[in-house]
Amino acid sequence: MKAATLRIFLSVHTWVGLVAGMALFIAFYAGAITVFTHELGDWQRPADTQPVADPVGRSQALLDAVLATDPDPELGLFVVLPGDHGPQPSAYLYNEATGEQRRFVLDADDALRETPPRTGFVDFVYDLHFTAGLPRLPGSYLFGIICVLYGLALVSGVVIYAPTFVRDLFALRIGRNVKRLWQDAHNVIGVLSLPFHVVLAWTGAVLTIGLLILVPFQSLVYEGKLFQVLGPDFEVTPHVAEAGVARPMLPMAGLLQRAEATIPGMVPNSVDYHGAGDANARAIVYGDLDQRRLSTAGAVAMDATTGEVVDGTQPTAYSPGRAFLYALYSLHFGTFGHAAVKWLYFVLGLAGAFLFYSGNLLWIEARRKRRQVEQPRRTRFMAALTLGVCLGCVAGVSASFLAGALLPDAWAPRAYFLVFFAGIAWAFARPPARAGHELLWLCALLTLAIPVAGAIGSGEHLFAAFANGHWHRFAVDAAALAFALAFRAMARATLRRGFNGDPNSVWALPARTRDAPAA
Repeated sequence: MKAATLRIFLSVHTWVGLVAGMALFIAFYAGAITVFTHELGDWQRPADTQPVADPVGRSQALLDAVLATDPDPELGLFVVLPGDHGPQPSAYLYNEATGEQRRFVLDADDALRETPPRTGFVDFVYDLHFTAGLPRLPGSYLFGIICVLYGLALVSGVVIYAPTFVRDLFALRIGRNVKRLWQDAHNVIGVLSLPFHVVLAWTGAVLTIGLLILVPFQSLVYEGKLFQVLGPDFEVTPHVAEAGVARPMLPMAGLLQRAEATIPGMVPNSVDYHGAGDANARAIVYGDLDQRRLSTAGAVAMDATTGEVVDGTQPTAYSPGRAFLYALYSLHFGTFGHAAVKWLYFVLGLAGAFLFYSGNLLWIEARRKRRQVEQPRRTRFMAALTLGVCLGCVAGVSASFLAGALLPDAWAPRAYFLVFFAGIAWAFARPPARAGHELLWLCALLTLAIPVAGAIGSGEHLFAAFANGHWHRFAVDAAALAFALAFRAMARATLRRGFNGDPNSVWALPARTRDAPAA
């Protein structure tokens, strides 16, 4: 390949990485954590929480209470059964046209209570993964565009690295040349995890801006009928117009029994009602099957008033379009393969966060002036921004854990944003080496406090969780301790480099402080 062409690809890879890298760091760090969304819910709940004695009866009581409020029949009504999503059922009234939702639960006295649709630190960290803290709709669209840039960075990176692929794949040269060590680590992680990154870039773009991508085809190719063609792949059964006549619906237990008889082995997890309380009401029971496929979701659509089965679908009978759509979700979120795949996605997600963090550091190092102490303003600015955004995100996520364990649900996002923006401000106020050292210590201390907050909030400490076999709580606390130790080691290494590294570097400490002992 010509040198000029290679320089073009290098420039594309560098600038696309800089533009999208910090947002992708947030996406990968938060995404790695939300692989264990259900397990985090178990960690947050009190240790003495007991499963509902009659989950179907409790869900029916919630449904009856919501219907007693006389909601508009045109609104959808979605009931989540007790299980992976929590020990108590929840119900959502939603408007498909506007996307508005209302969430309801039953309190301890069986009274209906409305709560925010997205509540608690688990939902917040999950949303952070694809919005970076922006409002949900614009944030997801922004991340769709970032995923396209992400794919461009992957392609350009492969082109750059391909000529030396075999020679340098496992070349991790550890020595005094820190830049070369980081470059080797960046290249090795990028190449070894390339299939994972290709999948995430592709699925992320489709899941966030897929409908926008289809708009030109809707108007220019299919003459406004594209979504009619795709409808059967998105819906189990078409909606039926309301009759305008009230009619009682079959009890939920009867619907669940018919669904399980229609698809043997399916474990129901939710029921979606359309036109609830109307003579033409439909109910779709969703569930999971124990099958070795990318997607294990099944669904049975019924007449909600008679229980007559209208349609059903399961992995062995998916249409090509439905199989493609469901596979995207499974590949992106790692919902196939049980615990082994979850841990693999967790490790690869953290490695991806390191990839974007190290890419920024390499850009900074490549542009420093080696013969002068004073570094260009652009390198100092990028160093401060990288430290503030990336380490501010890490510290903010740990702070949201603490708020989730100790404070009302509304405090989780507040704690995150308070720490996140404070981290950015601190990074710009301090020399980069000092800021990195201090922010990493903040990450270590906040992460170290997670097991303590979990013990206070749940009433069960790390060792009690292990003794009682509460593995989710034990795993979260143990992982937090390991992360805290890692952040402490990184903090010490950052300060050590500030004292002992190249003095003509943005990471060097000012000369007047270089004789101070490393902490």
